[in-house]
This record gives sequence, structure tokens and C-alpha cells, in this order.
Amino acid sequence: MGTVGISLPDAVEAIRGPADSKVTLALLRDGVNEPLLVDVVRREISVPSVILSYVSDGTIAHIRLLKFAGETDGEWSKTVSDILKNPQVKGIVLDLRNNPGGYLQGAVDIAGDFLPNGTLVVYEENSNGSRNEFKTDKLPKLAKLPLVVLINKGSASASEILAGALRDQEKIKLVGEISFGKGTIQEPRQLENGAGIHITSAKWLTPKAFWVNEKGLEPDVSIEDDTQTTEDEQLQEAVGQLENS
Repeated sequence: MGTVGISLPDAVEAIRGPADSKVTLALLRDGVNEPLLVDVVRREISVPSVILSYVSDGTIAHIRLLKFAGETDGEWSKTVSDILKNPQVKGIVLDLRNNPGGYLQGAVDIAGDFLPNGTLVVYEENSNGSRNEFKTDKLPKLAKLPLVVLINKGSASASEILAGALRDQEKIKLVGEISFGKGTIQEPRQLENGAGIHITSAKWLTPKAFWVNEKGLEPDVSIEDDTQTTEDEQLQEAVGQLENS
């Protein structure tokens, strides 16, 4: 799939619009000279931040954390409550695969449900070498449940902060593939004529002062997902780690 005479991001921006409004797409097909005109009615698409399911006969909670956004806090709180109400749960797989990040504070808040109150989650290091510390500030509701974290090359930024803190502070195993490696903090700045720029203002370090940038987090158990099968080998490995712990 591609676009003609316009970049894909620009095409996406043009297609987006208010719910229930219409947009006309001109589709080009192989072997057909005339484009096919299709009217599409826009609809609101709600993509959750957190998806909870249960595996291993319901004894292990599989939490897919897809992003760190404004709605994540509420969805995460409900997920934690649902897990605590389920007496069958004996362990948790926190799935950060393909999580591109988002709010740094969101990673700190979620870490607070696994790490003791007052535990360092991440350093923010400024250009002059000074460091700000971000620590947990609540009682950990899920700390008693064994935990394994899934990562891959799509795990970046805030998801790397969370994974790095859990391993550095509680020796939580990371399973999967090496993460993306984004260890900088950027601030958006508006320019003239509607343009904008992101300026790198600081870098973040794990509690053991590891700078993940362009290196990523190496998993403790390295396993690739075989795209030729319908099985999720990485999830199966994470479940196996919990069952055998």
C-alpha cells in the first residue's frame, strides 16, 4: 500500500477528521487505469492503553500495556483492581512489546505498583550533569505477585524506563528481544507558520545509571517471535519462567 503525490503521514492527516463526516478516497489498482472512488464515513476509534487477559488456566495475568497516555492511569487502576479480585492469579506477565512510550510520569506511577514506596525509578540528567530523581510514591499493590516483563524492538522510551527500573531494583526478568533504545527527553517547540521542532533537553538513566540510548535493554532471556507460526513464543517463555520459578 502506498500514496501518490503525497507522503503517507500527510495522507493520514488528510483522511482524519470529525466523526460522522465523509472523506473520498481514490484507490489505484493494478491493471486498472481509472481510480476507484470510495466514500468513507469517519468514525471515532478508541484504542485502549491496557488490555488484561488470563493465561495458564487463569493463574497468570497477561497485562498488555500499549502506551503511556492520558487515559492510562484510569485503565491501569481498573486492571490492578481486577487482578486483586481474582484469587486464581499466581503471577503476572507485563507485556511492553511494541509500546512506544509516552508520559515519563506514567512509567513512574505504574512502577509504584511493583516497587516499594520511595524507590528510585529513573534519573533525568540535564546537560550540566545534574540529576533529578523520580521515585515511587505509593504502596505497591502487586508487589507480592511474581512478575516477568516482555520487551522487543518496539519497546521504547517510557516502556524502557519501566522495564529498566523493575530489573535494576527488583531483579525482574526481561524476556524477548533487545528494546529500541530511546534514552532522551524531548520538548516540543512551536515555530512560525505552524512549524514545530522537538529539542532534546535531557537524557534519562536507569536506577543503575545505564543510558539506554541507541543500545536498548538486553533481555535476560532472549527469544524471537516466530512470525511463521500463530504461537506467541515470547509469551509462552514468560509464562514458563513464572511457572518454573
